[in-house]
Amino acid sequence: MSVRTLPLLFLNLGGEMLYILDQRLRAQSIPGEKARKVMNDIITTMFNKKFMEELFKPQELYSKKALRTVYDRLAHASIMRLNQASMDKLYDLMTMAFKYQVLLCPRPRDILLVTFNHLDAIKDFIYDSPGIMNQVDETFRRLIDTYSCLSDGEFQLIRQTLLIFFQDMHIRVSIFLKDKVQNSNGRFVLPISGPVPWGTEVPGLIRMFNHDGDEVKRTEFTTPGNYVTAQREGSFGLYGDRVLKLGTNMYSVSRPVETHMSGSSKNLASHAKENIVPSPLAKEELNFLARLLGGLEIKNPSGSDTGFRLNLFTTDEEEEHAALTRPEELSYKVINIEATQEPARREELSCILGEMEVAEPPPQSSGKGEELLALMDAL
Repeated sequence: MSVRTLPLLFLNLGGEMLYILDQRLRAQSIPGEKARKVMNDIITTMFNKKFMEELFKPQELYSKKALRTVYDRLAHASIMRLNQASMDKLYDLMTMAFKYQVLLCPRPRDILLVTFNHLDAIKDFIYDSPGIMNQVDETFRRLIDTYSCLSDGEFQLIRQTLLIFFQDMHIRVSIFLKDKVQNSNGRFVLPISGPVPWGTEVPGLIRMFNHDGDEVKRTEFTTPGNYVTAQREGSFGLYGDRVLKLGTNMYSVSRPVETHMSGSSKNLASHAKENIVPSPLAKEELNFLARLLGGLEIKNPSGSDTGFRLNLFTTDEEEEHAALTRPEELSYKVINIEATQEPARREELSCILGEMEVAEPPPQSSGKGEELLALMDAL
């Protein structure tokens, strides 16, 4: 298990979450000002400097349930609210999208390009907020500093760690089913055609060498796929063409997206409870992360910031049906995190929240301009 996996998992799942929320905000015709506030607040919280510093420390992955709790807090970092069924669907879509991207990465190192695609798209969401943009760029540079020096073997270990995390998740997603990249049992279809990984040759030729290293024979063979040579490598810099399309926004064109439990996932339900319950150590680590993310409880909108509920289903009836039919063991109910029972923890929290500052100047409007992190200081 790689101890460098958590930042890549968190950032890519967070990118997918923002894609989905952006699509649903547009689909439900949420007013532009409110939609921008939601996206800005979530991105500000997600890329908080203190949280990023903690996230990038070498550490094991959290359990599925512990990580799900972090995203629940992140999704509710603004005036938007999701009920349990919509939050479950959001997390299902996030995880299956990133699982697909990890499986299809031509090289283990290309997981970094997938991450950069997500961050490039996030920057497009906040193009008019230079303060938040600086937060994202800071994380960009931290990624480059942390991962650019890793060997191919270390990236392979990261990829294996991610695949182990995703191995029992087989949620069917309508987009993947319609594009025929996912089977009815929830497993993905891996392509046998297209460009080969950068730096490799198209399969079809075997070279044999003697003990001096001289080539003595060539044998050709036919392959079932139609492979082509990669034209160029994607940019691993702060800017540039990533070439790889994995990790870009598949919801940019409006398409209805549904999720369904596959048969194999239902059969695994009896084992899921054991797999997703975090250990006491993981929960303690999560307590600290949750404090860094910014809160002991989900904030209620105040002043002139009118809250609203976002539905990830087409209708309220579909949402209610999904809540009733989802297996109990596979519903990621939020862990209750208590961070204020001890005076020392209250003092530590106050110190952390006091250090959380957003460089972006608040809007002139006194009510709606109140920053999320300023609200947290009042806890």
